[in-house]
Amino acid sequence: MNIPYLRMGEPFPHASQANEHGIVAYGGDLSPTRLLNAYRAGIFPWYSEGDPILWWSPNPRCILLPEEFIIRRSLAKRIRNGGFEVKFDHDFRGTIESCRKVDGRDKEGTWILPEIIEAYDELYGMGYAHSIETYLNGELVGGLYGVSIGGAFFGESMFSKVPDASKIALAALTQFAKEQGFLFVDCQIPTEHLLSLGAICVERDLFLEMLDASATHDTLMGSWRDRHVNLDV
Repeated sequence: MNIPYLRMGEPFPHASQANEHGIVAYGGDLSPTRLLNAYRAGIFPWYSEGDPILWWSPNPRCILLPEEFIIRRSLAKRIRNGGFEVKFDHDFRGTIESCRKVDGRDKEGTWILPEIIEAYDELYGMGYAHSIETYLNGELVGGLYGVSIGGAFFGESMFSKVPDASKIALAALTQFAKEQGFLFVDCQIPTEHLLSLGAICVERDLFLEMLDASATHDTLMGSWRDRHVNLDV
């Protein structure tokens, strides 16, 4: 199956036209308009240095329903007694840079390339991209970032410098998502880690139906810097 090439300004093929690997198209650009249109269509960029931009819509799709996030006893204990603090949008750049570098990802090869960082930093400035950050003794030790559109949060990457730091950020995100009426957190590709926290896999057709439903919700635009959640565990 040939993969369509996206010319500048050309719309995406429908996500259902992805090949057996989940690739919808290649080419195009990382402009805010292109990225936002991709998420609204159930598509996201993922590629390595030296490759063209690849646009994906995998089948099945991994999602996390906010009310289904699993807080196990050990994580609850860490939340209560670990001395962690969670903040929203206080250090977006530091969060995405940490996602790039943690565990040597920047040396082994990462898709969080400089142009990706700049593109999502621009979305952050526009009020679409957000970071949820975990601090310990004032130091950024974990977190995640993604894009919020309508009633969905499209998670992109997470990192931990100490045990459970990213889990705590995800717990805060799911609590916030419940409070705001978000329908789901998009996790894109399943991993054992995500599945252990309550994520599930759904067929692409169902994901696109859920995406359509999320589009009826208003987008929570602007900085989330002053937002807070209480993790009652």
